[in-house]
Amino acid sequence: MKIGFDILGGDYAPQNCLEGAMMAQKELPSDVRLVLIGDQEVAHEFFGRNGVDPSLFDYVHTTETIEMGESPTKAFSQKPNSSISVGFKLLKEGQIQAFASAGNTGAMLVGSMFTVKAIPGVIRPCITTLLPKESGGFGLILDVGTNADCKPDVLYQFGILGSICAREVYKIANPKVALMNIGEEPEKGNLVAQAAYGLMKDAKDFNFVGNIEGREIFSDKADVIVCEGFVGNILLKTAEAFYDVICRRNRSDEYFDKFNYELYGGTPVLGVNGNVMIGHGISTALAFKNMLLLSKDVANAKLNDKIAQSFQ
Repeated sequence: MKIGFDILGGDYAPQNCLEGAMMAQKELPSDVRLVLIGDQEVAHEFFGRNGVDPSLFDYVHTTETIEMGESPTKAFSQKPNSSISVGFKLLKEGQIQAFASAGNTGAMLVGSMFTVKAIPGVIRPCITTLLPKESGGFGLILDVGTNADCKPDVLYQFGILGSICAREVYKIANPKVALMNIGEEPEKGNLVAQAAYGLMKDAKDFNFVGNIEGREIFSDKADVIVCEGFVGNILLKTAEAFYDVICRRNRSDEYFDKFNYELYGGTPVLGVNGNVMIGHGISTALAFKNMLLLSKDVANAKLNDKIAQSFQ
């Protein structure tokens, strides 16, 4: 297996990227090879300074990058030699089995949709994040930012995507799927939530357990929480902010420590014909390491094949 890694992506690239690659290489099995996409000379110099054999990695050289402030669609088409564009080209051609980057998120989504493309039948690919449960373990919430507005059938499909991801990647047996809402009753919420509930209540594609309220998202009520990207992103950023407040107040707690994004590294784009991993722009070396380890797990799980089979 080969995992492509954009070493020019992120606020602190390439330093944190290369440190993360070093850390991941030590933990990845021998049959997994990291392909570093970016400035090869800088990478060789960095590894030399740190006593690491550069031949432990493969390289695809480029110095062009899509900056965070650039228009994703324009930049992707106007910069074919950027690290993100090159990564998607390699993924489409099958030269790598996964592509991971903490670069311009919009460009990563554009590449996902227009290079490897959506799996036939999937209306809107999406991204997810983990939610630590107070009793132990984790749940998933999706979407968390890709699709701000969703129709009921899209939310239904998120239930399918999240259930498959929870089962195949995170090994949650028969995951419980819930719909984010302002109350448990079927008639609660806006018109989209009410219509989505109507579709999901008789679902045969996943184990639907009803509506879930915001105060229950860290409970055992559900393993997969479905919502529009607008809502999901607010929940995600609120959880991140709460963790930052705890850290600034010098509080330490085993449960709250699980909110540290570095422990998870990144998230797969669900519903596209390729293993695409998106990381946080502020990713540290530890976050990059964990994103690369997750990339291996996602590829091994053949997640996209399982999703494609479900939508046949």
